[in-house]
Amino acid sequence: MTPAERQSAVAFALRNLLLDDRQPGPPALQAASDFMAGRRQAEALSDQARHLEAQSNSTNANVDALFLRTILICQRPWATEGDLEELQAIHRRLLPSLPEERVLRRPQPGDEASLYPAAMLEQGAAAIGQELAAERNLASLDRPVFVDRLAHYYDELSYLHPFADCDGMTLRIFLSRLSHDAGWDLDWGRADPTAHRRAIQQALRGKTDDLQALIAGMVRPVNPTRIFLIAGWDQGPAH
Repeated sequence: MTPAERQSAVAFALRNLLLDDRQPGPPALQAASDFMAGRRQAEALSDQARHLEAQSNSTNANVDALFLRTILICQRPWATEGDLEELQAIHRRLLPSLPEERVLRRPQPGDEASLYPAAMLEQGAAAIGQELAAERNLASLDRPVFVDRLAHYYDELSYLHPFADCDGMTLRIFLSRLSHDAGWDLDWGRADPTAHRRAIQQALRGKTDDLQALIAGMVRPVNPTRIFLIAGWDQGPAH
């Protein structure tokens, strides 16, 4: 990774945790700083994540490990099929030691009525994957259309809520990958945590205006020179 890519990976990992009200501690932040400066390689970062997680079962140790593993995710690709298997591949990289039976959300007494039935997660994920494939994974869309469709899928995936833990973090990594491959990057640093939570909750109630506005404030072209000089801000990679 280049120095800029390292810095971007650390910034994304930090923001991804903060949006879930999680804050890495000094050991993880120091390791990330060393990684950005080139004093620590990816393998050492992975070892540090295992060490932090193994030394204690505390919440802070687990958050530190999550932070470092999110940095590593940015340089370790997986099969990008836009389906439940891709979501699970991302989730496994965040929580590699989680037992298989605890990965997917399971039916529980008094389940949240606003979420998709846990017993039908596979069917729901398959339907979303098929819809995405039919839309060519949102490739070659003009910006307003892309924002609208990405908000739709963020809402659908939030409603699906496939994972009991780290669900939001997993979805944001997936949506970032999907957007980048479609020609757009998401600047999560522009998302206020309170506004982000409110937008997701409003979308689950059928009101997606706030979620669309949130995404519109984050979307930027992967290749800004091409977009601005040839097509204009509201036109996408196809032009």
